[in-house]
Amino acid sequence: MEKMTISQRILLLLTGLLAAYQIAVGIDGLRAIPTVSYTIAFGVLLIAGLLMIILGFEVLDSPLVVITATIIPLSLSLGIIWQYALPYQAAYLAFCLIGFLLVVGTRILTPGAVAIITLALVHGIAGLVITFLPFALVWRGSVSAGFALVGVGGALIGLGGLLLSFLKTGKPILSRQRIFKLLPGLLFLMTAAFVAGFALV
Repeated sequence: MEKMTISQRILLLLTGLLAAYQIAVGIDGLRAIPTVSYTIAFGVLLIAGLLMIILGFEVLDSPLVVITATIIPLSLSLGIIWQYALPYQAAYLAFCLIGFLLVVGTRILTPGAVAIITLALVHGIAGLVITFLPFALVWRGSVSAGFALVGVGGALIGLGGLLLSFLKTGKPILSRQRIFKLLPGLLFLMTAAFVAGFALV
């Protein structure tokens, strides 16, 4: 397993600090579900970063971590849908609940290709929402241009999920060593984009 460097640990620590800041500051004027959704997403991100600092990259091989990490894109995308796509609130909430249960179920009952495909589909749909909905809202003039940074964060979380998904299949896009080298920086940039985007909405 790739050994984590000091600089990687620092990037993960900064990621955790940004996530903690977002939890503490929050976003003004939100209803209950978006507030809870964003708080859960950044809370899980904070915990995941701390676990990686303490336990190293080995923690990524745990099925529990994979399941828990699914909460991040699902919670973020649900919060965005609930704020800005009102007609789809109920349907997307159902997708998040069913998608999470499918990820948990396949990881426990049918680990392997089925679990990986399920994870990729759930992450993929949530990632598309986080990436493209903010850009669409900016294009329509519904929010300020700064909110596009949330879309940038969505693209980065999608890239990270894609790299890890292909790694799990045994057909990585990049080498395992290269992916782990890039991951802390990717997580930091992603979190910074989210925090800045939500601040500039």
